[in-house]
Amino acid sequence: MAEIGIVGAGVAGMSAAARLRAAGHGVTVFEANAYFGGKLTAFAQDGYRFDAGPSLFTVPHLLDELFTDAGKNPRDYFSCEKIDPGCHYFWEDGTQFAAPSDPDKFAEKAEEVFGADPQKIKRYFDKSFELYDITEDVFLKSSLHKLSTYLKASTLKSMLQLYKARLFSTMHEVNAAGSHHPKLTQLFDRYATYNGSDPYSAPGTLTVIPTLEYRWGTHLPKGGMHTIAVSLHKLCTDLGVKFSFETPVREIVTEGGRATGIKTEADTFAFDRVVSNMDVVPTYRRLLRGEKPPGNLERQERSSSALIFYWGIREKFPELGLHNILWSENYREEFRCLFERKTLYDDPTVYINITSKHVAEDAPEGCENWFVMVNAPHMAGQDREAMQRKARRAVLDKIGRISGRDIAPLIETERVLDPTGIEEQTSSHLGSLYGTSSNSKLSAFLRHPNFSGRIKNLYFCGGSVHPGGGIPLCLLSGKIVSDLIS
Repeated sequence: MAEIGIVGAGVAGMSAAARLRAAGHGVTVFEANAYFGGKLTAFAQDGYRFDAGPSLFTVPHLLDELFTDAGKNPRDYFSCEKIDPGCHYFWEDGTQFAAPSDPDKFAEKAEEVFGADPQKIKRYFDKSFELYDITEDVFLKSSLHKLSTYLKASTLKSMLQLYKARLFSTMHEVNAAGSHHPKLTQLFDRYATYNGSDPYSAPGTLTVIPTLEYRWGTHLPKGGMHTIAVSLHKLCTDLGVKFSFETPVREIVTEGGRATGIKTEADTFAFDRVVSNMDVVPTYRRLLRGEKPPGNLERQERSSSALIFYWGIREKFPELGLHNILWSENYREEFRCLFERKTLYDDPTVYINITSKHVAEDAPEGCENWFVMVNAPHMAGQDREAMQRKARRAVLDKIGRISGRDIAPLIETERVLDPTGIEEQTSSHLGSLYGTSSNSKLSAFLRHPNFSGRIKNLYFCGGSVHPGGGIPLCLLSGKIVSDLIS
């Protein structure tokens, strides 16, 4: 069995660590921060608890599989509840839509609120689910960059059906044809943001994303999102994975075209295999300084970032749920600003997550903990303070127009996280949340592989490499790396 060193204790890094250790390898994880979880962290402030990073949990069976594959009972580590309606949507003309998680009920509700054809909506979901089933094994569960993937019977079966993948239409075009109502089109277009992309440019293949919510539902782990990271860390330690926190890696040591170890400020450690859970761009820039990154890596378009306000609100808003969207009046212009002008739109779409709706101890009695996010461009020389001021003003104005209330006086505690802070805390290149965007037809194939083609025994996992960002894909990224090594 091999001795394996892993750089980074994010979701993908711990997923890989647990699987590799369960397979009998020795595993040591080096983490620059004093905590585990990467973006999936939490903090408390003035009596409020906030999940700092990802706020949506779908496809819980992928997390269950990690524990069962390691010989453990998932319920000994975490549990979650299904949330229905999954999300509450608000438009400035007064339209509200509490989206059921069940596709049939969603279609019925869409007919009631928008006058949409329920059969057309059901066909949209059926095609989304079918496309997910066609692409899952190839694009999500296997390395796209290994010949062996394409020699499998399941891959051949999928490739023969790729004509259904909607590669030559944009996501927006597919959604507009499938929903036949502008508000529903906007709702389905939003799923492009789940991997930091633009629905007006990204291929129609991304219409698979709603499958994650409407086939398996939206869930909230008991205790909040951070308990996912806590459960992964506990699984790793129970299995015997070693962690070294507050230990920044300075170099991935290579000799004769092979990765042979990890160098920190204090020492150099020999390993048979090395896995980087750090964003792939800083991995090359900082840890593999003698190696040139792949030619297209730094030229690829970056995904969007986020600007987040964590607000303790001294009141309750019964019309809001766990997940809430307050829509921009001009969605196309919002994405033009994000990806073409690299700036915030004056009227951004606002997302509000409130875990205290289900976890009472997350806020003082009579209060709510608001995680308020707008999509933001990746770092491109913008004035950081000016962007924060503009976003705060736009968010308060949007909430005021839709709710009819001035919430500024109700904010009794506040913290802000912007693209610069995201890069500083998580080494995400330029603050982009998902590495590269998926705004091209070949973006899935252009993402960095889970292994190095030039350096043997070097592997990559996490949101910046295949298959992409978000908790489900990071769990799968760790599994792909484990399979490649084992």
